[in-house]
Amino acid sequence: MNPTTAIQGDTMSQSRYTILDRETRRLKHLFGRWESLLAILFVAVFVFNSVAMPYFLDLVNLLDGTANFSEKALIALPMALLIICREIDISVAGILALSSVAMGLAMNAGMPPEALPLVALATGTACGFLNGFLVTRFALPSIVVTIGTVSLFRGLASVVLGDKAFTGYPALLADWGQGYVFGIVPRSFVVLLVAASLFAVLLHTTSWGRRIYAIGNNPDAARFSGIAVDRYRLALFMLTGAVAGLAAFLLTGRIGSTRPNIASGWELEIITMVILGGVSIAGGAGTIGGVLLAVFTLGTVTYGMALANIPGIYMTIVVGVLLLATIALPRLLRARAARG
Repeated sequence: MNPTTAIQGDTMSQSRYTILDRETRRLKHLFGRWESLLAILFVAVFVFNSVAMPYFLDLVNLLDGTANFSEKALIALPMALLIICREIDISVAGILALSSVAMGLAMNAGMPPEALPLVALATGTACGFLNGFLVTRFALPSIVVTIGTVSLFRGLASVVLGDKAFTGYPALLADWGQGYVFGIVPRSFVVLLVAASLFAVLLHTTSWGRRIYAIGNNPDAARFSGIAVDRYRLALFMLTGAVAGLAAFLLTGRIGSTRPNIASGWELEIITMVILGGVSIAGGAGTIGGVLLAVFTLGTVTYGMALANIPGIYMTIVVGVLLLATIALPRLLRARAARG
């Protein structure tokens, strides 16, 4: 055999192996990402429901079902930023309840309909400021602070309402809470998509977002590098409160009333959306795209269970299992890799 031909053959063989190895590493990296696994889970759930339930693929019903999770998903967006920043807000459902009560009081006081969303936003922002002030001013753990304030906010709402409810809200609330865009897409879902786009731009393309990741990875190093860590934390708590107020406006319009148990238990589902979406509970990692994938996955599961006439209490069990699994599984995998 010609030595030159042999060398050329070896070179081509090595080149093929190099390309194959590169593609293999690329595939491992792709499927090693949490968002990729979550996308596979979403597709699997969607396909299973499509095969198991003949009415699942009805476009009108699918879009209409998004209204059932849009307000929760809206709050999950700023919650993701908070958790990336090593904080958490357990009081979001209480903020929502108090914001809804504030709208009812404003309505009964004769304020115009256009002022009600501003009342909800202002109430939510004030509640978020209280949380952030207690955390940053007194160096208290956010989980402890917000466990306390959720009782405070929910308690205030219950004291104001008693055994009554605010009803008779103006048409403006129903237009947003129950209205549609193009006659088929719920307005609340459109609000969610717009908000998700804004949060994605904020977190992934701006210096503000990079500083949030820096704080989550190492707060002390971020502080020494000149980042106003406490100012960012306070701003995120206020942003979370404001978005909870916006969710109160949409939810109150959708159900047409304010009751003491409004949004009861939502905090668990919201946190599950964020953690399932790949946001690290230890801070410093996560994406808005992953959170949206988790939202759509949970929404698809809920919608499928509703079509199958499975009681809602079982969804609580599913949420609890998913929350435990998404927290425990990465730790178990890391421990196994360390032993190996």
